[in-house]
Amino acid sequence: MPLLASIPSPSQGVWNLGPIPIRAYALCIVLGVIVAVWIGERRWRARGGAPGTITDLAVWAVPFGLVGGRLYHVVTDWQIYFGPEAPKRPIDALFIWEGGLGIWGAIALGALGVWIGCRRRGISFTAMADTLAPGVAVAQAIGRWGNYFNQELFGGPTDLPWGLEIEPGRPGTIPGATTYHPTFLYESLWDLALAGVLILAGRRFALRHGRVFALYVAGYTLGRFWIEGLRVDPAHQILGLRLNQWTSIVIFLGAVAYLWLARKRTGEESLGVPGDDAGSAPADPADTGSAGADSAQADSAQDRDQADAPERPSGEEPAQADPGPGKETAGAGAAGDGTAPEPEAGRR
Repeated sequence: MPLLASIPSPSQGVWNLGPIPIRAYALCIVLGVIVAVWIGERRWRARGGAPGTITDLAVWAVPFGLVGGRLYHVVTDWQIYFGPEAPKRPIDALFIWEGGLGIWGAIALGALGVWIGCRRRGISFTAMADTLAPGVAVAQAIGRWGNYFNQELFGGPTDLPWGLEIEPGRPGTIPGATTYHPTFLYESLWDLALAGVLILAGRRFALRHGRVFALYVAGYTLGRFWIEGLRVDPAHQILGLRLNQWTSIVIFLGAVAYLWLARKRTGEESLGVPGDDAGSAPADPADTGSAGADSAQADSAQDRDQADAPERPSGEEPAQADPGPGKETAGAGAAGDGTAPEPEAGRR
């Protein structure tokens, strides 16, 4: 007897706390955001950034991301909300808690929000994108469980032991079939594995300048292309592929191209902290001390040929006779055997 005959779907996805409905879909999104911020904070501090930066940027990223995700969903599935045969009302397009977020729109507008926040704080956007990438993948892994509670976005029928039980009559169900591919679970596991790969690759190859984020985009779209092909919910198709599959192809190629073009970038990236000059002159005048010392050494080396002979211990005879007034002493400071003395420590 198999240990797992099928995966049962939750009996409900909404709990009422008095007059307030608590929706599992919304909870999954909120939990994903919290975990992403926590991971991002740890990674940002480890890189040398100021504590609290990720939390501040989340104020920009989260609202932009939610609006972008909902816009993408409504634009690509407009027939659900508009038209004489639409199953939902136009006003329902605003009810984000009922499900329906397009990851492409969420990432695009969420990145715009992060960019605005980075500009205001003097932080390199590519450095921030690399920092956030693993946390974003984990947030997606958590957020996908909202589809599980809503019994939506599942795959085709299957009799595998991990088949997902779906109530008959839901959009995408087939008469006579009771279990379907749990595409939410496939994507969740893929995203968790991707987050691990991003962390390991970032450390192993010292990826900077947005290459960790580009690797995240390439990895996610690769898995999404496969998973999207398993889904049976209604979708626009072009040349036999679902719209999200075409989107995955285009974005994957763009991410790979960026990885190639940015492979030789080695400049410093600003973290927006005091003293972080990212290659510019130091902001603190006290930091110019070492530069002044180097300049003094250079001047000393330039004038060394014109310097008087250094003092000798009492009683020691000079290496050669004084050539007389008005003439430079060639080889001043030379040892008695005619060889140049060893340079003082620290001089160049």
